[in-house]
Amino acid sequence: MKNIFLLDMDETLLDFSKAERVNFFQALSAHGIAADDGMYARFHAINDGLWKLLEVGEMTREKLKRERFRLLFAEYGLPADSGAVADSYFAGFPEICFPYAGAREFLGELARRGRVYITTNGGAVIQRRHIALAGFAPYLSGVFISEEVGADKPSWPYIGAVKRGIGNFDPADAVYIGDSLTSDMVCAERLGTDFILFRKARPAGYGGLLAGTFEEALGILSRLA
Repeated sequence: MKNIFLLDMDETLLDFSKAERVNFFQALSAHGIAADDGMYARFHAINDGLWKLLEVGEMTREKLKRERFRLLFAEYGLPADSGAVADSYFAGFPEICFPYAGAREFLGELARRGRVYITTNGGAVIQRRHIALAGFAPYLSGVFISEEVGADKPSWPYIGAVKRGIGNFDPADAVYIGDSLTSDMVCAERLGTDFILFRKARPAGYGGLLAGTFEEALGILSRLA
């Protein structure tokens, strides 16, 4: 029976896309910039691409914060101060948090079975606040935020920090649950643990364990040796 549970947070326990959208429109509105769904879609795509670069060490966290707005405004020909908008976006995000329905109950059940750890590349201020707002803290044995660890997941230094931070870590006892094939699945592979992809639909080429709901994830966990 698995008793060490490592979970990504955004798009696994929290509706990050909803929070990102709300924060995007609030930040631009604060600077008098009229935005529409098309502009948000471009921001989301640009932001996602930059986070992928961060995962492989080709982008720094500080540059990412501003680069996503610089690229967006350049594409739209907007003369707005991308740095100021980026600061507003970052400042507003800690208070915008949308836990998925059943997330707390899911964590509670995992905590009943063993130890639960969050693994995330999100900003430390934002993620710590979101954990508090979502009510996750009572169920967690630890949190590995890349900004605090000093390395981004799924890098080997990050993996080393996770292993050192979990007492008596045995990969056979652990399972990793997350929504990303480029970050979470790689983390699981490098940790040597089982992996459950948390998505509604199976991506092309992925043949591993898949859960679209917390109930499905618990069912899979109950079957894992």
